[in-house]
Amino acid sequence: MIDGAPLSDAARALRELDPAFAAIIDAVGPLTVRLAEDRFAELAASIVSQQLSVKAADTIWRRFEALGPVTPESILGYAEEDMRSVGLSGAKTRYVRDLALHVADGRLDLSVVDELDDEAVIEALTAVKGIGRWTAEMYLIFALGRPDVLAVDDLGLRRAGGWLLQLERPATREELAEAGDRWRPYRSAASRYLWASLDNGPAQQ
Repeated sequence: MIDGAPLSDAARALRELDPAFAAIIDAVGPLTVRLAEDRFAELAASIVSQQLSVKAADTIWRRFEALGPVTPESILGYAEEDMRSVGLSGAKTRYVRDLALHVADGRLDLSVVDELDDEAVIEALTAVKGIGRWTAEMYLIFALGRPDVLAVDDLGLRRAGGWLLQLERPATREELAEAGDRWRPYRSAASRYLWASLDNGPAQQ
């Protein structure tokens, strides 16, 4: 997917692949692809936000950015006390530093991940402490713009998927994966619509 591109083609395809998607697409309205501008910062922010509410994650991330440039070199130069002072736990401090170290010493080269297929990107990212498959899948969607990614462990997707499948409960990983087979090769666009439906669509009810 290209940054700034409308998802109109994907929306039309999803209507045909799964007519149940029409209600979500109509309620949400047009969506546009937005990709992260700074790939390293996107990964660091993903680690910071793990297991936090959106509001709490945003607050801590703004404090973290206030320390200085979000670069591997800057982070490796911070004292642990500085990072803890903005709200990072001890574990997340270690994880962010491990990410910085992997990038700084070349074990993780974010400039070449575009050349890797999705599973190879996931393998490379999950070598960093604190980055699991979910975080890697978010990176594929929101930083690399990969078109066919479905994070079946995402609770928001499972909640919206449960509405779409008329389950009256969140979908299981298996149920979401099975439904996602109908959405190929547009599962990233389907994910964006499902997430959006939680805030501006029928799945919010």
